[in-house]
Amino acid sequence: MKAYQISAFDSPAKLVDLPDPAPGPGEIAMEIHACGLNFADLLMMRGKYQERPEPPLTLGMEPAGVITALGTGVTGFEIGQRVMCFTTTGGLAEAGVFPAERCVPLPEGMPFEDAAAFQVAYGTSHLALDHKARMQPGENLLVTGAAGGVGLTAVESGTLMGANVIACARGADKLEICRQAGAAHLIDSDTQDLRDAVKALGGADVVYDAVGGDQFRAAMRAANPEARLLAVGFASGEVPQIPANHLLVKNITVMGYWWGGYLNFRPRVLTDSLRELLSWYNRGKLTPHIGATVPLAEAERAYDLLRARKSTGKVVVTM
Repeated sequence: MKAYQISAFDSPAKLVDLPDPAPGPGEIAMEIHACGLNFADLLMMRGKYQERPEPPLTLGMEPAGVITALGTGVTGFEIGQRVMCFTTTGGLAEAGVFPAERCVPLPEGMPFEDAAAFQVAYGTSHLALDHKARMQPGENLLVTGAAGGVGLTAVESGTLMGANVIACARGADKLEICRQAGAAHLIDSDTQDLRDAVKALGGADVVYDAVGGDQFRAAMRAANPEARLLAVGFASGEVPQIPANHLLVKNITVMGYWWGGYLNFRPRVLTDSLRELLSWYNRGKLTPHIGATVPLAEAERAYDLLRARKSTGKVVVTM
């Protein structure tokens, strides 16, 4: 089988030939049809992600496909079943083995591409807004990087949850996508002052920030008293340093947030959130936005779209 691997941190990834894998106890084997890409993959290539598996490793965190074999002790699944999986590595390959406990059956009619674009982006946003920030209907939600993979799902989920969504993105084309996802207000980060624009809209009660850097600092200055700021990621490359005295004066809370970490200490919270999201999908309330679909042979081009921040929504690799 073909797999997209790195042999060492900071080394170029490439397609390699590997033997077909066999599932161990508690695992399923999957013929992979599609895999979603994430900014976390770029960090993992450099050994900078929260989890640090050692090379050689196959990249890809969101595979979707068909079960081809079951390991001992696996119940609740069957060969031929369509599933999606959240994993750390192994998704960018023609086949893989994954823990059965991390696999979820696909709803009837859900394409593999939608499944590969679903879990991390929607899961990150819904759990952040619902469980972590306890966002209420009518609150002002500011989303930075709003046209990106997770940002766009925060716009969509926040709208469904009754928030007044303020989307910040670069350029008219990306902002139009945010408007179509439900954003009530649009801010162009290339031409508008984020702090002034948000303050003019009544300030932010909840901030969903996957950018960091200057945008995080501007969002904090635009936050209302008792606002909750979710530090979701740092696509700008700059981790902001937070002045504690500003938190004190405004009575605001900055929340560190890593969706995948819930698998280690409160997996039920994550699975309950995913169940709600799949219910929304089945009722036609969610439509995954896939900005690009790229074949496995061109996986490096797919990652270049993430590096250059040229994509909107999710980038999906197909096998």
